[in-house]
Amino acid sequence: MNFPLSPFPRNAVFHPHDLLWVRSPEAFHLFLPGWATGSWPVVVRRAETNRPGLVAVGLRGRTRSERQANLVAAADVVRSVTPEALARHVADICSVETLAPLVALRTLAPWLDDLGLPWGPAGSAGFTLATGKCMLGAESDLDLVVRAIRTPSEAQIEGLRALQGRVACRLDVQIDTGRGGFALNEWLAGPRQVLLKTARGPVLVRDPWQLVDAQGVAA
Repeated sequence: MNFPLSPFPRNAVFHPHDLLWVRSPEAFHLFLPGWATGSWPVVVRRAETNRPGLVAVGLRGRTRSERQANLVAAADVVRSVTPEALARHVADICSVETLAPLVALRTLAPWLDDLGLPWGPAGSAGFTLATGKCMLGAESDLDLVVRAIRTPSEAQIEGLRALQGRVACRLDVQIDTGRGGFALNEWLAGPRQVLLKTARGPVLVRDPWQLVDAQGVAA
């Protein structure tokens, strides 16, 4: 389950859900908690930093209570992997895995590829595949991110809707529009508004691809 990392491009652009490895614990702008493991990657989070050259990241430990929001200088990032890069290796990485989320990932990969939208595993599944450190259990959800910079076609929407029916594992699919992210299930339920997570905070919108008339809500 250990993802092969390629040489790191120095002009890399980071997006939410990307995993980053940093040069040293001293690269972080906030003190690290005792549970933090310096060799583990951090995840890019959706937040404004107000300072050029800084990346908003989240650290994780071995339990759900071990989480920290932090900042790191882009110059201190030495490796990165995107969910999309992980997706290209799902068949190889998951070929012998028996954990329900990874079996579900292997099952869904061809259907997700057919959508014609960039996608990849995120959350605990992405972390597990990228590092070889298993953060999943038999009852874990499978977190996926799908990048869609414009409204999907009707065929793509139906393909997204059908994903949950193809596996027993619960799916948590986030759609990333490039300006924010939202939960697929909430959007498919057809509410008048959907909660879009942006770098400036969550907003309620009628159309996630059009931020006109967006209404801010408390985080």
